[in-house]
Amino acid sequence: MSRELPVLPEPLPAEVFDSHCHLDIMVGDRKASSGDQVALAAQAAGASVEAILADARLVGVTRLVTIGYDLRSSHWGAEVAARHADVYAGVAIHPNEAHAATPETLAEIEELARLPHVRAVGETGLDYFRDRASRDDQHASFRAHIEIAKRTGKALVIHDRDAHDDVLGVLADQGAPDVVVFHSFSGDGEMAKKCADAGYFMSFSGPVTYKNAEYLREAAQVAPAELILVETDAPYLPPTPHRGKPNAPYLIPLTLRCLAKVKGVDVTDLAGTIMTNGEAAFGAW
Repeated sequence: MSRELPVLPEPLPAEVFDSHCHLDIMVGDRKASSGDQVALAAQAAGASVEAILADARLVGVTRLVTIGYDLRSSHWGAEVAARHADVYAGVAIHPNEAHAATPETLAEIEELARLPHVRAVGETGLDYFRDRASRDDQHASFRAHIEIAKRTGKALVIHDRDAHDDVLGVLADQGAPDVVVFHSFSGDGEMAKKCADAGYFMSFSGPVTYKNAEYLREAAQVAPAELILVETDAPYLPPTPHRGKPNAPYLIPLTLRCLAKVKGVDVTDLAGTIMTNGEAAFGAW
């Protein structure tokens, strides 16, 4: 993992936003473990929230959503969003931490979700790749977060790793909230069609630019323009040609240009569509 930061790409001709990143990890609020080389590399840069936002604005990324994955990061994100008009927050217990989704913790997540600058309940969902929490705990936590999203009227941001059928099944069985966003969409064209039929947003990240990810580009072709979002998942999942370096919101232009090429649309038009989609998903800025 290189600790060299990627250079800023060519600025976009229109504004766009990053629908999913982890500012707390980037600035070192959560101390990275020795095994998390991505976080260590990002934190070595010593960036502040203000510097991250400033760099993003230089290339046309004017807003972002910082996403929670446990109680601490959820509180942190809500506090940062309260201080920055161009930042929204998502709050949740990640499926890998589903064993910590106690009734008391979930009540605290719901309290945070009711704040005006918190616009999402997430990231929540199912992760069958790591299986750090039992699947029973993951399912129970996921269903509880769905209900929080419905009660608070906030978007549900989903982490879905190797669990497509079960994620869709839980949403159908539990009853999905009005807005569902599949973060870092990882399905193929068939999965994209199922999400489109259900009216779920699909947020594409750096892997859509990877040479071996033709299935993601097929999904992007299938996804209706009105259901597409773009994200970094920073500091993770940097787009080509920056694999092996820490990601940041200012790299959104590389992913957006790839999506525009895949869909055969103008970059400016796609940026405008994504901004409109962002307000439909997360509310007016």
